[in-house]
Amino acid sequence: MDKTSIIGIILALIAIGVGMVLKGVSPAALANPAAILIIVAGTMAAVVIAFPASDIKRVPKLFKILFTESKFISEREVIKTFSEWAQVARKEGLLALEAISEDVEDSFLKNALNLAVEGQSADYIRDILSEEIEAMEERHLGGAAIFTQAGTYAPTLGVLGAVVGLIAALSNMNDTEALGHAISAAFVATLMGIFTGYMLWHPFANKLKRKSKAEIRVKQMMVEGILSILEGEAPRTIEQKLISYLPAGERKNLLEGEVKEDA
Repeated sequence: MDKTSIIGIILALIAIGVGMVLKGVSPAALANPAAILIIVAGTMAAVVIAFPASDIKRVPKLFKILFTESKFISEREVIKTFSEWAQVARKEGLLALEAISEDVEDSFLKNALNLAVEGQSADYIRDILSEEIEAMEERHLGGAAIFTQAGTYAPTLGVLGAVVGLIAALSNMNDTEALGHAISAAFVATLMGIFTGYMLWHPFANKLKRKSKAEIRVKQMMVEGILSILEGEAPRTIEQKLISYLPAGERKNLLEGEVKEDA
């Protein structure tokens, strides 16, 4: 489970709830069926209109990605794997990796390794794998766009909900006390729209983009590693090449760890 998503939502709810109490507003004011209907159902309706059915069907899977840890191979594992494969290839030849491919679980990595073992050219392998990465990136951006659009629609629908509430409130100007309660309830929709838009949907979209970039970086490392093995580069050279994909902090920690092991 991705704990940051859960922690973030809990902190957001606490911030709003405690903030309302400090301002003298009861959190019970949020129990407004009309506002909930306008914001939740309205946002869903706008998203369904804006995207084709093929994209909408992916929403449950997108939520699963948001609340679960990524299952793809880590950068460190990629570096270690290709270092080991490079040693095997230099000692026993490229065909020796064919037996290893049967134990590879990652479908992208397995396909890349099979292409190399089959004797495909470096340019052909790079083109095939790059196209697969581009298709994946486009698919991921499409999923993030759903939440980005939801974050755009929700605050506007909140204003719409407030306008509807004010219309209802102003239709009964005789009862001043009831008018005050009606106006207060009208702005609950605005609160919900802004909350869901900027504390849920936009952050969800950002997290999907970040996870996509991390997966793309790992796959680019795999492509570079396969091509390096194909060219017969030394394990140490491949390690240094793949380490360059890591952020500066992780790169430094990894290099320091290797120095300690050598010592």
